[in-house]
Amino acid sequence: MNTRQLTLDGAEALTLGSRIVDATARLCDLPVEMPRTDALQSFVKQETIFVRLRTADGSDGVGYSYTIGTGGGAVLSLLRETLLPTLIGLDVERPEAVWRALFGVTRATTVGPITALALAAVDTAVWDARTRRAGLPLWVAAGGASPSVPMYDTEGGWLHFTTDQLVAQAVEAKDRGMGGVKIKVGMPRGHEDLDRLRAVREAVGPGMDIMVDANQSFTVSEAVRRARLFEQVDVFWFEEPLPAEDVEGHRLLARSTSVPIAVGESMYSLGHFREHLQRGAASIVQPDVARVGGITPWLKIAHLAESFNVPVAPHFLMELHVSLVCAIPNALYLEHIPQLRAVTTDELRIEDGRGWAPSAPGLGIAWDDDALERLSVG
Repeated sequence: MNTRQLTLDGAEALTLGSRIVDATARLCDLPVEMPRTDALQSFVKQETIFVRLRTADGSDGVGYSYTIGTGGGAVLSLLRETLLPTLIGLDVERPEAVWRALFGVTRATTVGPITALALAAVDTAVWDARTRRAGLPLWVAAGGASPSVPMYDTEGGWLHFTTDQLVAQAVEAKDRGMGGVKIKVGMPRGHEDLDRLRAVREAVGPGMDIMVDANQSFTVSEAVRRARLFEQVDVFWFEEPLPAEDVEGHRLLARSTSVPIAVGESMYSLGHFREHLQRGAASIVQPDVARVGGITPWLKIAHLAESFNVPVAPHFLMELHVSLVCAIPNALYLEHIPQLRAVTTDELRIEDGRGWAPSAPGLGIAWDDDALERLSVG
C-alpha cells in the first residue's frame, strides 16, 4: 500500500474539510464465478484496482476499476507513482477539477486503457466521497431519473456453452423476469450462430429480447452477412461486430441492416463516442465507466448520446452502473454479470428483472475489507 498525506492545522481543516489528505491504492485478484469465453478470448481472472481516499474532515471514498486478467500492475504503478501524489490537496467537491488535474499529469499516455483505468479508480472514489459527504446516493446526485432499470442477462450466453445450455439459461432468465439475454456469436460459420439463436428464440418466444455480441471479431462484409442471418430471429442489437476504431465500417453496417448496432465497450474517450454518433455508426452506446476514465466522463457520454436520441446500455460493472443508468433519462438496459460477490457483504437488489439503485449515500457498494485484504496481490 502506498500513502501520501497532507497535514492541515485545525482552522484550515475546518475550511478545507473536503480536501484530500490521504490516498492509497491496491490490486486484488477476484476469481470469476464461471469461465467466460467469447469469439476472441477467455475471461478467467479479474484484476480489480481499488483506490481509497480520505478528506480533511474524515470522510472516506472508495473507487475501483478492473482488467480481465492483464495490465493491473501497470495501472497500480501509474496510480502510485503519478496520480495519487497529484491527488493530495485536491477537493472532492470539484470532481471536474480533480479529473482535469489528473488527466493533465498523464497527458503523454492518454487516451488509452491503462490511463483510463487508473483515472476511473480515482474518479469513482472522488464521487463516492463527495456523495457520502452530501448524504446522497450516487444515482440521485448524478441526476436521479429513475430508481430502477430493466436488466438483461449475459452470464448464460457464453460462446463455449452448448445450445442446450444456452436454451436452459435463457429460460431461467425469463423466469426471473429478465427482459433479455445476450448470446455470444462468432462460431466458424454463420449458420452455427443462427441455429443457436433460433433455438433460444423458440424457447423464450417473441416477447423476450435477444442480444448478440461478436466482441469485435468480424470484418465488415462478414458482419453484414451475419446481420442478415440474425434478422431472422429478431435480434435486439448486434454488439461490437467490428474493431472499435472502425467508425466507417460501423456506419456501413448500420445502413445495411435493421438490427441496431451497439458499440462502446472498447472505447476510451468522449471523442470516440462522438465520432460514432455523428456518423450514424451507433444505435446504442455501451460506455464502461472503468474504460472511459470514471463517472465524470461517463455522464458526459450518456448526455451526448441523449442529444442524438440514442439510448445507453453500459458494459459490465453492474454494481456501479446501476446507479449511473438510474441517473440518466436515456437508459435502456443494465447488464447482469455478477462480479463483486467475493468482496462485498451485500448484493445488487434485483426484483422482477429490474435492478434497483442503492439508497445508501455514495456508490452504495458494501465492501468486505477482510476479503479485500485476503485477495490483495499488490
